[in-house]
Amino acid sequence: MSLKEDNERKKSPHHTDLYANIPETCLPIVYHPDYNITFMGLEKLHPFDAGKWGKVVLFLKEEQFITDGNIVEAREATEEDLLVVHTKRYLNRLKWSLVVATITEIPPLLFLPNFLVQRKVLRPLRTQTGGTIMAGKLAVDRGWAINVGGGFHHCSSDKGGGFCAYADITLTIKFLFERVEGISRATIIDLDAHQGNGHERDFLDDRRVFIMDMYNRYIYPGDGFAKRAIKRKVELDWGTEDTEYLQKVELHSEGALNEVRPDIIVYNAGTDILDGDPLGGLSISPQGIIKRDEIVFKAAKRRGIPILMVTSGGYQKKTARIIADSILNLQRQGLIGAEPAEGEGSSPLVTHMMGGSGSAGSTQTIV
Repeated sequence: MSLKEDNERKKSPHHTDLYANIPETCLPIVYHPDYNITFMGLEKLHPFDAGKWGKVVLFLKEEQFITDGNIVEAREATEEDLLVVHTKRYLNRLKWSLVVATITEIPPLLFLPNFLVQRKVLRPLRTQTGGTIMAGKLAVDRGWAINVGGGFHHCSSDKGGGFCAYADITLTIKFLFERVEGISRATIIDLDAHQGNGHERDFLDDRRVFIMDMYNRYIYPGDGFAKRAIKRKVELDWGTEDTEYLQKVELHSEGALNEVRPDIIVYNAGTDILDGDPLGGLSISPQGIIKRDEIVFKAAKRRGIPILMVTSGGYQKKTARIIADSILNLQRQGLIGAEPAEGEGSSPLVTHMMGGSGSAGSTQTIV
């Protein structure tokens, strides 16, 4: 979608519930129990832990960082919401169980009536997609936000794959561009083990979006066409370990943010880089993942740029504990938690939106 088309949409966007006001008492952490996929054990036929999101939240509750009352409940993205990016033809194709079975890589789904596939598989993914869009707005309002799910970086406007049926990253950025004045540049930092070919295809000719992608060069999807959208490409070898990996994360995330200063960072924080992951092929320790997330959040806070984190891939049972430990570390480091004070990491845009004075211009949100 061109800048001209975005400006046309901004004049008359559809009504959405995803930008509803969130109480200040809530932390900008988004989740819903409907994220988790459970249906007759079929979800176990894919290596993805389809219940990891609930486990992350449980661990955070056990550590008393969150409660049911202070996290944000995600809302399901409607068809109108999805049509901001997706073609009608693609959404209609999802009404065929064979198509969903191919995208999710769960072959037995093709034998199920589509109403069950919609309810048990696609509705959870639509709810996570809504959660990412909501978290994008929250990140602008609060300086940071985390969607416990999302990160479907293999899905583009007209094609899904790799367990990704909806393009939540593209949708989130398009919603911000269309509805929030003052948001006109975005940087995607994609540190999942796989290339993020979905959002790359969507933003191939969009100069407002800077993409940094760091991935195992030898694994899925190997999308050469989509790679043309990557402004900072870091291709890793099999078995890359902590020292080399973290040096590259710091060097290239700093470099990307120095090259172009965005109004929002979308951080795709896949944990399939973990040593032993059956699909990622890298050898990063749990401590390495926690340090990686800290590096990215510090880079954002130092520059006063709002950051949205999504959890993306991760195919071992222990990844839920690592994600929770990383979020707790971000809190301990003062990178998330209480609202940042002016001069301590909040951008003029964020400070203004939280009622601070002295910022130039104005910020408006279209709901």
